[in-house]
Amino acid sequence: MKDLVEVIAKALVDNPEEVTVNETVEGKSVKIELHVAPSDMGKVIGKQGRIAKAIRCVVKAASTKDDLHVDVDII
Repeated sequence: MKDLVEVIAKALVDNPEEVTVNETVEGKSVKIELHVAPSDMGKVIGKQGRIAKAIRCVVKAASTKDDLHVDVDII
């Protein structure tokens, strides 16, 4: 899941070298923290949070195959 979020985020931002993704696994629950440059925050969140929702939707769809609950936080 970490790699999926990283690939999506790097494709969206102007500074892909500043994208970092941290993943914490606790049983069937996974927490992913996405860190981007402050100037790229709007590109990752999108208008009314549409891009952030889309990222979460794609990750949720990918995680159902492994029967995991994934939370994506954009920091």
